[in-house]
Amino acid sequence: METILSTQNSRVKEWEKLKTKKGRRKTGLYLLEGRHLVSEALQSTAKIDYVVSTQEELDAVTFEVPTTNLVVISQKIAERLSDTVTTQGIFAIVQIPNQQRQIEKPVDQITGSWLFLDNIQDPGNIGTMVRTADAAGFVGVVFGKGTADIFNPKVQRAMQGSQFHIRLILGDLTTWAQSFQKAQIPVYGTELNPEAKSYQDIKRTQNFALIMGNEGNGMSEELLKLTTSNLYIPIKGQAESLNVAVAAGILMFSLKDI
Repeated sequence: METILSTQNSRVKEWEKLKTKKGRRKTGLYLLEGRHLVSEALQSTAKIDYVVSTQEELDAVTFEVPTTNLVVISQKIAERLSDTVTTQGIFAIVQIPNQQRQIEKPVDQITGSWLFLDNIQDPGNIGTMVRTADAAGFVGVVFGKGTADIFNPKVQRAMQGSQFHIRLILGDLTTWAQSFQKAQIPVYGTELNPEAKSYQDIKRTQNFALIMGNEGNGMSEELLKLTTSNLYIPIKGQAESLNVAVAAGILMFSLKDI
């Protein structure tokens, strides 16, 4: 265990850069913040370089923090590292898994339910959908082109630990959709058009992919051409549409044969 008290410490400056995509790419590391996420990371197979915490927070946590690679920091350093208004004062410096540093090819044998994210921008929406996919028993989530960075601190916080329970993959969604087609596994889009079907008319199954499109513009035209069916959720009230994460939650639990 060591102690760092100065905000000018070189290691502190490097950790602070992990709040940026450039910093994460350069080092292959990312920053987790908060008791719950640090606890989840410690219980997972994640490779943790350091646990960084104020002494006050160490005295308050109810889970065991290994003293190996533990760094005690000042409150001012915690505030520098934090991405929140009021920090809990505990962080983990975690290695980005190799499979999440580059575009991954589809798995060889496709089984189970998968969520594809097509150009989803809002970290809160992404986190909610990953958590819901985890809760619904999905195998994995594929982050397509334009979707916010998996390791963005806001995305990590919104996933609330589900990132350690479910496969998260960077992938070319066109290639993934084509692989599902070849395996004769349905790929469901979410686009309101004349050929769209109500999700209530789709038979529940274990193996399928569900594509959720951009919050404002929906799915890309290229992906729409690769879907088995495009689904919509009937709206009974006056609202024009549903939030993408809410719609994804309804569809994930409705389509999957749990």
